[in-house]
Amino acid sequence: MRDVSAKCRKCRREGEKLFLKGERCHTQKCAVVRRFAKPGQKQNSRAGKLSEFGKQLREKQKAKRMYGLSEKTFVNYFKKASQRKGATGDNFLKLLELRLDNIVYRAGLADSRAAARQMVSHGIFEINNKKVNIPSILLKPGQKISIVAKHAAHPVLKKISERKFSPPKWLKLDASKMIVEVERFPETDETENSIVVSLIVEFYSR
Repeated sequence: MRDVSAKCRKCRREGEKLFLKGERCHTQKCAVVRRFAKPGQKQNSRAGKLSEFGKQLREKQKAKRMYGLSEKTFVNYFKKASQRKGATGDNFLKLLELRLDNIVYRAGLADSRAAARQMVSHGIFEINNKKVNIPSILLKPGQKISIVAKHAAHPVLKKISERKFSPPKWLKLDASKMIVEVERFPETDETENSIVVSLIVEFYSR
C-alpha cells in the first residue's frame, strides 16, 4: 500500500527537503524551513544519536519516500539490482531513475514525482508514440516520451513549458515540442546525490 500521509511531515521526519510538493519546497512556506523539528518532537528537544542500524533505516526510508514507493516495491527493485552485474547500490539507483514517473519529473515535465505519477496514470504521456499509463515502466536508451496530442493544451503542461529547466545529461529535452529522449543509462553521479546508497545496501544485507 502506498504511503499517503502528509508530505511535509515526511520531510520533517527525515530532517531535510525531499521535494515532494513541487514549487512549495523552494519557498519559505516549506515545512522544513518553517518548522525543522521532527513530528512529535518539541523544538528545543535534542534528538538522540542514531545507531548504525538507525542510520541505515533512516536512509532507506528517505529514499523510499523520495521516490514515492511502497516497501514491497522498493525491496523488489533492490532484489533486481542485486541480481545484475556490477555494484548493487549503483544498479539500484539506476533502476529507480529509469522509472517513467521519475524521468517525467527529472525532465521538468512535472513539479514533483507524485505529480508525474498522477499525470502518467491519467494517460497524458506516450512512449515512442504508444500511449502509456503505468508510472513504473522502466525506460531504455533510445526511447522517447512525448505528450498525447489531446493533452497538449493541458494547463499544467503549459505552465511547466514556460519555465527554464535543465534535465540531467542522460536525458535530452526538446522544450519546444516537450519531448524527452533517454540518451543513455544514468551514471552513478547523475542519480539522486543526496542518497547514501551504501547505507541502504548495508540495511538489506543484514
